[in-house]
Amino acid sequence: MKLKIITHERIVFEGDADELVIQTKSGQLGILKDHVPITTGLDIGVTKIKIGEKYRYFATMGGVFQFKNNSATILTDVCEDGASIDVARANAARARAEARLADSAAIIDTQRAQSALARALARLKAALNK
Repeated sequence: MKLKIITHERIVFEGDADELVIQTKSGQLGILKDHVPITTGLDIGVTKIKIGEKYRYFATMGGVFQFKNNSATILTDVCEDGASIDVARANAARARAEARLADSAAIIDTQRAQSALARALARLKAALNK
C-alpha cells in the first residue's frame, strides 16, 4: 500500500508500506493491503509502519487517517520520526507533566498537563520502538 504522513509544514513520510498500526480515538487499528475503506480520527500515540522486514515508528499527535484503494493518508499537526526523537528531552517533558499532575496544591490546567504527558509518552514509545 502507499502511505503518506503529512503535517502543515511538510510530508514526513511517503512510500510503500506492508503493514500499518495507528492509534485511533477508540484504540489501535491495524491496516493491511486491501483493507476496507476507512476514515477515522487519530489520538496521540505511535504509528508503526512495517516495510519489508523492518519497522519504523512515528510519534503522531492526533489528526485524521484515511484508507482507500490501497492508499493510506495521515494528516496530523505534529509527527516525529522515532529515530530522531531526543529521548532525554522527552523524559524531561514526561517528568515535568507528571510533577504537575501530582502536585495537588498547584492550580494547573489538568487537561493541558495530561496532553503534555501523552505527547511525551508517545515520543518515548516511538523513540524506544515500543
